[in-house]
Amino acid sequence: MPQQACPNILVLVTDQQRFDTIAAAGYPHMITPNLDRLVREGCLFRSAYTPNPICVPARYHLLTGLTVRRHGFHGNSGTSMDAAIPTLPGLLSDAGYETRAIGKMHFQPPRRHHGFDRMELSEETPRTRESDEYAMYLKSVGLGNIQNIHGIRNLLYEAPQRSLVPDEHHGSTWVADRTIAFLESNRGRQPFFCWSSWIAPHPPFDLPESVVDLYRNADLPEPIRDTTEPNEFTRVMGDDHTLPPAEQREAYMRRRREAYYAQITYVDRQIGRVLDTLERTGVLDNTLIIFTSDHGEMLGDHGSHQKAQPYDSCTRIPLIMRFPARIAAGAERDEFCDLNDILPTVLDVAGVDYPSPDELPGGSLFGDTKDRSIQYMSLGGKGRRWATVRDRRFKYTYYYGLPYAELFDMQDDPDETMNLLTTQPDAPRVVTARERLHQLVIEHEARWGIEGEALDDSGELRRYETPDHGPPDHVEQLRARQFPKFPAMIADPAERNAINTFADEALAAVRDEPLSQLDRFDLSSWREHGADATFLDRVQPGVSDNTQSRSE
Repeated sequence: MPQQACPNILVLVTDQQRFDTIAAAGYPHMITPNLDRLVREGCLFRSAYTPNPICVPARYHLLTGLTVRRHGFHGNSGTSMDAAIPTLPGLLSDAGYETRAIGKMHFQPPRRHHGFDRMELSEETPRTRESDEYAMYLKSVGLGNIQNIHGIRNLLYEAPQRSLVPDEHHGSTWVADRTIAFLESNRGRQPFFCWSSWIAPHPPFDLPESVVDLYRNADLPEPIRDTTEPNEFTRVMGDDHTLPPAEQREAYMRRRREAYYAQITYVDRQIGRVLDTLERTGVLDNTLIIFTSDHGEMLGDHGSHQKAQPYDSCTRIPLIMRFPARIAAGAERDEFCDLNDILPTVLDVAGVDYPSPDELPGGSLFGDTKDRSIQYMSLGGKGRRWATVRDRRFKYTYYYGLPYAELFDMQDDPDETMNLLTTQPDAPRVVTARERLHQLVIEHEARWGIEGEALDDSGELRRYETPDHGPPDHVEQLRARQFPKFPAMIADPAERNAINTFADEALAAVRDEPLSQLDRFDLSSWREHGADATFLDRVQPGVSDNTQSRSE
């Protein structure tokens, strides 16, 4: 079959994958043969960042090419986006592309199609089973009794655990299955834009059976340790109620890292299946392949976990592009780029104009006039907001709700362990760098930040007098309130009653993970958030009574 004139576009996105998780990028502890293949055959961008290190905003940056000033999402909560904003799938659909979304999109509301011809969703916490194609798939193959379909979020959110779903039906497998089915059905009949998105390695760390022991006894990097005190925001993010007793903590934290890396390797296997399908159907070399992630993961660095912070562990992401017509095999680039560059890059390759008067902060990675000597990032609103600017030497972060800022020398201290504003505040180079980058933060916030919240009447960055030192809303919800939603929405009583109990699934998930045994966790705190006392007594007798007496 002759190749079509217009190139295909395949965007492969993982969730919460750090930049240092691809072997061919210089991190030999990883097992990623298929991502390594993309590095060998395409271009590795070594200084790629997310504009916002939380799921929803990051995806809207990619979807629209715009910032919070226009799309409106500064955190994971929100309602909807202005329907008049052009989106990448909408623009390509108008240009004759077949557009498909597969996997986790995390759109608000979840099924807002944003220009996709068809969406096959696998969301973390679907409200109803009927709204989620993966949940319906599990029902179709006789696994509809499982309620924690992506692992136990409640209590065990970051605890190593075993998947309740067999490998052949695992969510990561399903995303590849559906992508392969789409590629097989298209086979060059028309150009396609396919966004395939995996939940992994985002917690819960529910390990597929085939990778359970993959990183045991491997030589893994240790978490980064600070030489200066972390700020209050970071300290709160490290306040983990699921940690076991101190004597087991080091082994437990290592097991977490093993589970995180194993999830990445499992997704890598699925990506390999997708690449093989592109090759088998004869469209590999006429397809722009973009692999990236929405943000990283602290993974114990700086004594913290999760995302939402300005450190490279959270904000620096993998980015690989393969397209032989315009990319030399084995190429590497080191200038700054981010998720806002994806939309203009894809439109450039597809030959599609951007029709809106909105100014795009990004530019095509195949050539533009964007200033790539500066990288800007931000997160949150009001007292929970921070904004960061970095250049090739320094990285500066302003925290709106803290009497605090950070300046790191990224050349001498690439791990961001020593805040120069604490250790050398009066050194001339520190004063000069701080003043220059502070002014850049002002300029970028005025241009791209939340209108009315970033600058005061004098044009200076606001300082909120009653700051909220707590973590962003998504972190608070991880502790104990995230029970699966869809089982309660099943209309048929018999079908609803056939769902496994939460207790049975939680116990099964950690049965073969001795460091994650439930009686070693903060069950009292869990009980205060509504966990079933009967279940707690099965795990640790008397804990519900103890909790009740404390609350009285």
